[in-house]
Amino acid sequence: MKDVNLQADMLQAMRRLAKSVTIISTSNGAERFAMAATAVDSLSTEPPSLLICINQSASSHAALATGAGFCVNILGLEQQALAHLCSGAIKGEARFSSGNWLTSEDGIPYLGDAQSAILCRQDGHFSYGTHTVFIGRIVRIHTSPRITPLVYLDGRYTTTALPAPAQACAG
Repeated sequence: MKDVNLQADMLQAMRRLAKSVTIISTSNGAERFAMAATAVDSLSTEPPSLLICINQSASSHAALATGAGFCVNILGLEQQALAHLCSGAIKGEARFSSGNWLTSEDGIPYLGDAQSAILCRQDGHFSYGTHTVFIGRIVRIHTSPRITPLVYLDGRYTTTALPAPAQACAG
């Protein structure tokens, strides 16, 4: 039996957990998939790996369930519109209509201007409830010199970037 109050309390608690916004991108060889996600975390440095949690109803789930590699694109504040594009009603290839999308030698789409684009070979997965946890062994990382993280907190986007220093007036 579902505990509706516990579910509602959990959702409220999670609104208080600030998370970096990412776009998970993958391909099944014929189609590309991209979805905004915050359920991403590092797993280990030996071997370098991370995990992503994907709802089993997501369009990218089938490709991932067959072992497709993926990229965790960590977004910057200037990519907020792209996060909206990859989390809304627009589906499929239309999600790639905006952004600096490139393709790795393994056929995985990634954002060339992401804060970091972490390319992974899938190294296992397991299901839990409505989601599947996919483990990615990191094979390559592209990192931008700018650090302006896009963060999701209490249902809206924000950043933890430090403000630019004020310019002194010449006089």
